[in-house]
Amino acid sequence: MEKEWTRFLLPYEQAVSELTAKFLALKEQYVITKKHVPIEFVIGRVKPVASILEKMERRHIAWGELAQGMEDIAGVRIMCQFVADIYQLVEVMRQRKDMHIIEERDYIANKKASGYRSYHVIVEYPVEMLTGRKTVLAEIQIRTLAMNFWATIEHSLNYKYQGIFPQELKQRLQGAAEAAFRLDQEMSAIREEIKEAQEAFSYYRHNEKKK
Repeated sequence: MEKEWTRFLLPYEQAVSELTAKFLALKEQYVITKKHVPIEFVIGRVKPVASILEKMERRHIAWGELAQGMEDIAGVRIMCQFVADIYQLVEVMRQRKDMHIIEERDYIANKKASGYRSYHVIVEYPVEMLTGRKTVLAEIQIRTLAMNFWATIEHSLNYKYQGIFPQELKQRLQGAAEAAFRLDQEMSAIREEIKEAQEAFSYYRHNEKKK
């Protein structure tokens, strides 16, 4: 069974590796053209087998339906400084030819009841395997740093409470989510001044590395 999982997950591992590298390369393009860099950093992961099995049971997904029934086996997360950066990146993704967007979920304009905010993009991504081309689904989450901080904490607590939070903690998390979003709004209000300073610094740092 372990070998079956290894074979099944291999194209997802390749997709995560390639997508992560492509977004990092996109970040570098912004740097060398001395434009505002909408990408702060990028991370990727393939869903652990235990998590896949748990989700299969919870959502009643059969093995034969797994490739199409679970969209986040391959996951990439992009962190941005500003909310506007998120929408800028989504527009860039819509123009790309190396991935096909099949669904977008805007949890920024339409936050979840918990307070969760993020932008999720589900893509079909082709990988070249020894046996030929295979297209897999991947979920790309785009968040501000503040959104990511809140989501990381909430995710950890979710494991502890199995999704059923005490009412007081639930309310405090919702309040923290709103505080994080207010921080994003304040940073957006002085965005142009921040951008000018960072663009100059990024260009200087990039040229210093080349010396």
